[in-house]
Amino acid sequence: MGNLEGYRIDLKGMQTDSCTYEFVLDDSFFAGLEGSEIQRGDVHVSLSVKKTSRAFELDFQTDGIVRIPCDRCLDEMEQAVKSTDSLVVKFGAEYAEEADNLVIVPEDEGLINVAWFMYEFVALAIPMKHVHAPGECNEQMSQALRKHLRVTPDDVDDEPVLLDEDMAESGNGEASGFDPRWNELKKILDNN
Repeated sequence: MGNLEGYRIDLKGMQTDSCTYEFVLDDSFFAGLEGSEIQRGDVHVSLSVKKTSRAFELDFQTDGIVRIPCDRCLDEMEQAVKSTDSLVVKFGAEYAEEADNLVIVPEDEGLINVAWFMYEFVALAIPMKHVHAPGECNEQMSQALRKHLRVTPDDVDDEPVLLDEDMAESGNGEASGFDPRWNELKKILDNN
């Protein structure tokens, strides 16, 4: 990781039962994380830390914009992210991440760096499929993509179906080099 010392929370030194921290995750934050798929963004995180008798409850409110590549044209696009996440932190002998968002930090240190957790919450808020709004994709890339894709009326989600180059349509409507056994299987699907 890069210089992420500003994201350390001193749990052992908390003077009150609750504290609030405000973070801005900008381009330098995302660039400072090794292996980060997100390279640019402007995300605001509000972190509320509450001390209980046995643990610390960390509540993250995340809201902002990240810039990621479009799945369709590969141009950069803005994606809104918003999430509410929480962690429970306890003191123990050594650092460990347990199930159910439980983190153990060494009691002698009493510190937790929340940078990677904030990054993970932002990354998990990004939808699996991220594409530009209709008409906003790079037109040159869209034209190249249309040359190699076909959309059939049977496609439910308007997802293009890849055509293999040797499966190009012949004059009689059947694909050249096509295995006729697939026609029999298609009949089974058509009957359902």
